[in-house]
This record gives sequence, C-alpha cells and structure tokens, in this order.
Amino acid sequence: MSLYRTLLLSLCAASAAVATPALARPADQIRLAWNDRPRDQDRAYIATQRGQSMPLPMIERRVIPRMGGADYLGPELRGRNLRMKFMDRSGKVIWVDVDPRTGRILDKSDD
Repeated sequence: MSLYRTLLLSLCAASAAVATPALARPADQIRLAWNDRPRDQDRAYIATQRGQSMPLPMIERRVIPRMGGADYLGPELRGRNLRMKFMDRSGKVIWVDVDPRTGRILDKSDD
C-alpha cells in the first residue's frame, strides 16, 4: 500500500510540474482583473522606492506643523498628489493637497 501511495503521489507531482509551465503566460500578455490592479499604497510604495516620492513620515513632518494645531486624520493618494485630511478645533474638515515628490503644499480646501 505504501508503494502504491508513493507512486501515485510521484505521478501527481510529475504531471503538475509538466503542466504548470504550459499554463503560464508572459506578464505582458496577462490582462489584469479590476482587483489585480495596483492599490494606492502599492503605487505609493513603488514611487518611494524609485525615488519619485518622499516617504510619508517625512511629508507629514513638513505639513502637520503648518496646520495650526488641527488634528491630522490621515492621507489618501489622489492621482499623482497626496491629499491629507485634517480637522480643526471647530470640527471643520480641511483637505491639504501635497506634491509627494517635494512635500510642498499645493492647495488647501475647507469642506
């Protein structure tokens, strides 16, 4: 029985090893589904690794002190820009658009 089981497992492993390369396609021929597209955080990470963007903590150290004590609620990536969300003492939301390459504030908007 043990020899039969070993032979069967070996046959399954060999057939899987032979069939797998035949099913693989080059990366440029694969059409990505909507959920396979890079997420915002993946794009931000790649841009930082390539030197195209400053790390988020560095940007936060530049922008947060300029916000006059408003509470920082977090970032979101909008196209090529970074949008940082703040709330002032009266509860008003403030959006700050920042260039992630330089850390420069591009725009402030109150909602």
